[in-house]
Amino acid sequence: MRVGRSGRTTDVLVLGAGPAGLVLGNILQAAGIDTVILERRSREHIEQRARAGFLAPGSVEILGEHGLDAGLRARGRTHQTCEFRSAAGRFELSYGELGRREPHTVYPQQFLVTDLVAEFLRRGGDLRFETTAEQIGDHHGERPWVLARAADGSEYPIAARYLIGCDGAKGLARQTITVQRSACEYDITWLALLAKAPPTTETVVYGVHSDGFAGQMPRSPDVTRYYLQCTPHEDPLAWAEERIWAELAQRLGADRYGPLSTGQIVERSLVQLRSEILDPIQQGRLFLAGDAASSISPSAAKGANLAIFAANLLAQAIAPVIRHGDESALQRYSSDCVPRIRRAHEFSNWMIGLLHPPAGPHAAFQRELQHAQLHSLATSRRHQDFFAENYVTI
Repeated sequence: MRVGRSGRTTDVLVLGAGPAGLVLGNILQAAGIDTVILERRSREHIEQRARAGFLAPGSVEILGEHGLDAGLRARGRTHQTCEFRSAAGRFELSYGELGRREPHTVYPQQFLVTDLVAEFLRRGGDLRFETTAEQIGDHHGERPWVLARAADGSEYPIAARYLIGCDGAKGLARQTITVQRSACEYDITWLALLAKAPPTTETVVYGVHSDGFAGQMPRSPDVTRYYLQCTPHEDPLAWAEERIWAELAQRLGADRYGPLSTGQIVERSLVQLRSEILDPIQQGRLFLAGDAASSISPSAAKGANLAIFAANLLAQAIAPVIRHGDESALQRYSSDCVPRIRRAHEFSNWMIGLLHPPAGPHAAFQRELQHAQLHSLATSRRHQDFFAENYVTI
């Protein structure tokens, strides 16, 4: 296929309007670099889709540097303490006070996406909703292109100097790139819940229980995210709300530490814990960021933060190319970004081992090690510093 003159041409074409694509687009647009973003969903959908809500200090700093933090500064809430509950008891860990660590900022992802969409459009960006990328071509050449399909079914090409895949783990960009992949299937499933109910405590709560993990993640004064580990042998999407609240109460020790604040469950979905690392995350003139670059389990709240980090790194690398023809930083993108991705995966994997009941022939022994981990977190400053550093660092 050849791109006809009637097709749109731009400096940078971004696939996907999640945090990675929108942060990247905003930074480039502010720098005077023509950017087009294609998003297969509607604007209403992405601005209402509840996802992550934990922003690390580094992410907040990046957003502030580029004038993208007005909403989170006004409505975000800082969190610097998390609580662990298990059969051995409970303890709080004030990670924001360890080694002068900064707190997280809780700001639901749909609010951030809404802010970023509005700002990108205000900056003159071209954002096309309900537009699907059907094909990527010539990404090894000088002028790669994407065949786009609009909501009315019409197709048209868009050519760019650089293509950026921010369209997720199952998106076209990752399917197109051929690189080394290393994956881990954890055989762990979470029932992810959003409840119209105030959090029972103002802290994140991790419930380590023999029946499975349970977690409370405050989102706002009247909305709470819960996670509940479930088995693959039944359909938890069909569970009655009474059963869900009973499971959460049991695993979070409501009988020992106080009842949960219950309310209507307005959203539920299944999350299969899976991690995958790609190396490199670039090929020719096609670059990956966000979930397209790395699938990471949500156990340590690293996904959105890695997306923002990678978007900022990529934007700083693209600008010198467009302005001066200097590709040195862009060629280093993978080598600069992948080590951060690996570090996040290492801590995420550590958290998975800490939070979930062991299985397999050595489960009893692994449970003893899990008890030791929790005891160390509760009593050892060195272990607490390790947790704090990794918990808040991108």
